[in-house]
Amino acid sequence: MDQLLLKLEDNFEEMVSIRRYLHEHPELSHQEIHTPAYIANYHQELGLEVREFVGGRGVVATLKGSKPGKTVALRADFDALAIQELNDVPYKSKNDGVMHACGHDGHTATLLVLAKALTEMRDQLSGTIVFIHQHAEELAPGGAKAMIEDGCLDGVDVIFGTHLWAPTPLGEVLVREGAIMAAADRFEIVIQGKGGHGAEPQHSVDAIVVGAHFVTQLQTIVSRRIAPLESAVVTLGQFEAINPFNVIADTVKMQGTVRAFDEQVRRQMKEEIELLLKATCLGMHADYRFDYFDGYPPVVNHVEQTQLVAQIANETPGVEKVTVCSPFMIGEDYGYYMQHVPGTFFFTGAKDPDWETVYPHHHARFDFDERAMLIAAKVLGQATLEFLLTEQREEE
Repeated sequence: MDQLLLKLEDNFEEMVSIRRYLHEHPELSHQEIHTPAYIANYHQELGLEVREFVGGRGVVATLKGSKPGKTVALRADFDALAIQELNDVPYKSKNDGVMHACGHDGHTATLLVLAKALTEMRDQLSGTIVFIHQHAEELAPGGAKAMIEDGCLDGVDVIFGTHLWAPTPLGEVLVREGAIMAAADRFEIVIQGKGGHGAEPQHSVDAIVVGAHFVTQLQTIVSRRIAPLESAVVTLGQFEAINPFNVIADTVKMQGTVRAFDEQVRRQMKEEIELLLKATCLGMHADYRFDYFDGYPPVVNHVEQTQLVAQIANETPGVEKVTVCSPFMIGEDYGYYMQHVPGTFFFTGAKDPDWETVYPHHHARFDFDERAMLIAAKVLGQATLEFLLTEQREEE
C-alpha cells in the first residue's frame, strides 16, 4: 500500500498536467473524439491491453497481474458540458461553448495516473484491474449502458468509482450504503384544448387554465400519494403557451423531471402523474399527450464494498473525515454498473479551503482543488489492492 501511495504522490504533477490539458480541450457527450484517443494512447504507452470505441466512444484498458485472481473495475467519465467557461485561468477551455464544469477532466486524470502507478506494481498484483473510461455521462441514455452491452464488465467481480465533489471540503470523503443518488427521469406533456377569441371563452377550451390546474395539483402527488418515509421529487422546468394577448390558447407544452431512490416509488410517480393529467383534462374537456422517458437508475451501493472504501479512506493520508452522507437527488449512470456487479460509488471532497466563493457543478466558473484527485486515486487504488489481497488470502 505504501508503495502505491508514494508512486501516486511522485506523479501528482503529471496528474495535474493531464487534468489541465483535458480541461483546455473539452468535448460534448457523444461527440468525444480526441479525448478517448488521448486516453487510449496513454494506456497503450503503459503496455496495457486497450479496447477503443466500446459502446460507441468508450475506452477500456486491462492490467493483468503476475498471478491469477479476481477482477476489479475502476470507472471514470470524460465528457464535458455545453457551457461557456468564465474562469480566468491558464487552463481555460479552448473550445468555444464547451467546458469541463463537472470535474470529469479530474476523474480521467485520476484514473490514468492510478493506472500508471498500478502498472509499475504489476509483478506484485494477483488478479486483473479494468480501467473503464466512459463517454457521455452527462446526456441520457449515457455511455454506461452501451459500454456494458459491449462487454466492459465481462469477467469483472467488483467495481469502484468516485466523483470529485466541490461543495464538500478537501479531505472529506462521503460514503453511503444503499441508494446514494437518485433515478433521473424526464417527461413531456402536451395539453390540447380549443382556441378561440379571448372575449368568448364559452366557445373554447383554454389549455392554459387546464395546464394551470394540473400544475397546482402536481405537487400533491409527493405530499399525498407517496408514503411520507419515502423520497421523491417532481419538477416542471417548462410551461409554454405562446399566443397573442387576446387569443385563448389551444395548446400548452410542459417538460419536467422525476427523481426517486426506490424503483417502486419511481414507477408510482409515473403512474400518478398520468392519472392526474388524465383526470384534469377529462374534467375540463381537453385532450393530452404524455411521454415519459426513463433516465438513469438510482445509484445503489453494496454494503461490503462501501464498508471497504470507508475503512480504506479512514486510513488514507490526506483524508481528515469520512462521512456517511445523505443521498443526493442528482442522477448518474454509474447505477447501471451496479445492476450487474457489486460495487460502490463515493464522493471525494474537492473544495479549496482558500476560496471565498465555491461555484457549484455545472456553473460557468466551476473549478475544484486539484489535490482532491490525489486523495481519490489513493482511496481507489488502495481499495483495489485490498480487495485483491483479501480474495487471494481467502483462496489460499
